[in-house]
Amino acid sequence: MEILDYRKISNFFKALSHPTRVSIIAKILEGERCVNDIKEFVGARQANISQHLTILKLSGIVDWRQEGKKKCYFLKKPELVRDILALFRRDKIFKSK
Repeated sequence: MEILDYRKISNFFKALSHPTRVSIIAKILEGERCVNDIKEFVGARQANISQHLTILKLSGIVDWRQEGKKKCYFLKKPELVRDILALFRRDKIFKSK
């Protein structure tokens, strides 16, 4: 039987414990996004977005690549994020009213 690393699982869910970070990963799930795209979607200051992206990167959810002067982010495990969001979409208590 495979042993799970509960610390890694906990860190993953801690990274998702802020609505801004959840909205960021939902946007990146659509495809790779640069910081300006994320900033416009979320409607927050770039410094704030950068802090959230750092948390997501340290947790292993996202990574980035340099595109000229821009940093563009992508999901490291898009299938995992897609599955988790699908679980929440199935339950009406998580849906907007």
